[in-house]
Amino acid sequence: MKNGGATHVLVTGGCGYVGSALVPRLQAAGDVDRVTVLDTLDNGSLGNLVGAPITDGFEFRQGDVREYADVEAAMTDVDRVVHLAAINRRDSSAAGKAETYAVNLDGTWNVLEAARSNDVEAVVYPSSCRVYGHADRGDDAATPSPFDPYTEATVEAERLLEEFDDEPGRAGTVLRLGTVYGYAPGVRFDTPVNRFVFRALTDRPIVIRGDAAGWHPYVHVEDAAGALAHAVRRPHRWSTAVYDVGASVEQYRLADVANVVREEINPGLEVRQADEGAAGVSVRLSFDEFRDTGVAFDWTLADGVRDLADRFVDPEQPTPRR
Repeated sequence: MKNGGATHVLVTGGCGYVGSALVPRLQAAGDVDRVTVLDTLDNGSLGNLVGAPITDGFEFRQGDVREYADVEAAMTDVDRVVHLAAINRRDSSAAGKAETYAVNLDGTWNVLEAARSNDVEAVVYPSSCRVYGHADRGDDAATPSPFDPYTEATVEAERLLEEFDDEPGRAGTVLRLGTVYGYAPGVRFDTPVNRFVFRALTDRPIVIRGDAAGWHPYVHVEDAAGALAHAVRRPHRWSTAVYDVGASVEQYRLADVANVVREEINPGLEVRQADEGAAGVSVRLSFDEFRDTGVAFDWTLADGVRDLADRFVDPEQPTPRR
């Protein structure tokens, strides 16, 4: 490491949903001495870092990954990077193609160029299993089939990581995460599980809009943060550039998700289909290569649903570390 054996990790977009779970996890790791967060605060909030101790080993920089100078300044003395800064799928429809590409692709290029200039050894990038569009092969041999600006920019950003990974002495790792859900300080409610839980708690019917038959892998935010932390702390355990990240038994259709929420929170809740809808994204994978990393998930969908519901009842309870 650059600082006498100390590991310094930069987290771009660290004030977002996943970042709010990842940053304190990195701070608690015995082999990480410094964590720097770079965030615009356009979509995240400093309040999302309430669980991250403000110590000498923590630094916050307000900046934009679209601005190379901001990224270069944040990369000083950094050993490894988790690049979370991105416009997510739902926000990309409002942002438009140009802005989505500017943040998700050009921003990734800036991060990797600054990493090269500062001799950073590893960059970890969270992608999405949605890049497949449709994949129901039960294996890890599916080919991405991007279908909108978000997935198109994501697949192109993945290629930049693969090029970085091919360079001697560098590791670029792409984690294609399933749909993230569950409690973290920066919790969002534009993901189906979280939205369904809130509706169940407020005794409102769960309305399934569009395609209810499509399959999706679901990953609790704490498990997503754990996988990202493992990848950046132990890059040698992630021997290939791209991984599908999820658990075979944690793949559900929307109707299944709604039923789990109803069973765990409000058995009398009405669940209804708003319309048939066109066939949408449907992804089922085996996650064999991911299992080879040695990372194990701790959360089931039912666990995550109960935990999120409990948070609304008692927001002060500590985040369980399983």
